Amino acid sequence: MHNQPITTPRVFCVVAAIIVCMMSAFQATAQAPVQRHVDGIIAKIDNQIVLKSELEFSYLQYLAQAKLQPNEELKCEIFKSLVQDKLLLARAAIDSVTVEESQVTGELNRRIDYLSSQVGGVERLEQYYNKSIRQLKEELRKTIQDQLVMQKMQETIAGKVRVTPKEVAAYYNRIPQDSLPYFSSEVEIGQIVKYAEVSKQQKQEARQQLEELRKRIMAGEDFATLAKQYSQDPGSAAAGGELGFFKKKELVPEYEAAALRLEPGGISGIVESQFGFHLIQLIERKGQEFNTRHILIKPATATVNIQEAIAELDSIRSLIVNDSITFAKAAKDFSDDFATKDNGGMMASRAGTTYIPMDQVDPSIFFVIDTMQVDEISKPLPFTTADGKEAVRIIMLKGKSTPHQANLEDDYPKIAAAALNDKKSKAVDEWFRKNIDTVFIDIDPEYQDCKALQVTQ
Repeated sequence: MHNQPITTPRVFCVVAAIIVCMMSAFQATAQAPVQRHVDGIIAKIDNQIVLKSELEFSYLQYLAQAKLQPNEELKCEIFKSLVQDKLLLARAAIDSVTVEESQVTGELNRRIDYLSSQVGGVERLEQYYNKSIRQLKEELRKTIQDQLVMQKMQETIAGKVRVTPKEVAAYYNRIPQDSLPYFSSEVEIGQIVKYAEVSKQQKQEARQQLEELRKRIMAGEDFATLAKQYSQDPGSAAAGGELGFFKKKELVPEYEAAALRLEPGGISGIVESQFGFHLIQLIERKGQEFNTRHILIKPATATVNIQEAIAELDSIRSLIVNDSITFAKAAKDFSDDFATKDNGGMMASRAGTTYIPMDQVDPSIFFVIDTMQVDEISKPLPFTTADGKEAVRIIMLKGKSTPHQANLEDDYPKIAAAALNDKKSKAVDEWFRKNIDTVFIDIDPEYQDCKALQVTQ
């Protein structure tokens, strides 16, 4: 059974829905040839536009996710949200509201990493969309930049909005009893992860393999051909190792520093980074951007060292059980998983919260937590990460709910979040009403009768 939303969310990508919106952007790109016959500009907001295909895709996507029947009033609401999004971007341009390229790159990498982990690794993600990671990043960069700018604008408009317990209760009491959502069983799960360390011998073997390839290239063999044959970077190997143009601070520091020391056509020595060992060739510099190709060799998986990771996690578990350290502090200090260590070790659901519906729980730990008591910590559990690393983790079951209809006692944080979003939405709507005349807006006649849109005109 799927959880139902307490309120209808805005269509633009807010923080809680950012991954879903990203997946939608991938799918919209993949479906673009199918949509061309319905395309056309249906709204202009200064230099921003809303396409008919954009509205149709968002509308159908929402119907599918919410399991709703076609509804013209809902379609109008979605159109209004798209227009409001473009107004945010138009006002951001006027007010010089921008985000750093490094922030865009970091957010893009985080989302790609998350999606890769959800589908079983980078290779499966590329196979699913039939595109390289480089292509996916290039296509999504502008979308993510716009999302971050909109997020910054919304924070400026409604960032200081708060709700009191009285307002939360009033919001809950306004929801008809027969409209309250029914929540399936959810869990809160924490993890502390240790990767099996790569031995010096395994590192030396990877480095030696690259040294041999470098000798072959210096002797006249083609770099791109050898990259296709030997590189272990699934995102670039098929393209002869070519990464495309990047700006400074968009690649890991070790790689960038070695690449920028080269002249076009030059070959680096062996460069070690968090991804493994690289052999780099600088292809071209263009202003502040540079294009390289590389051969990546990863040290062999350190299966023989898995016992060391198990022993370390056993010791950490004992400290937590004996109240010598909290689980959250142990996660921050010792976990190798960057996605969870700064969040007290807590895993996140697809919606970005720590409450995970049981049907979204990783199958590899489903049966483990199903037999655990709340606050219990598992013994170390070996597993393989989405990118193929051998690792071990301990799991803590922080909380578990039974299926129930939403109520203030059990679901206060969710209802409070919904009440806060509602209040922020009203603050944003008020901002729109005050700023609607500050930009040029032209709506296609077919959509001018949309009642939802009239509140912003």
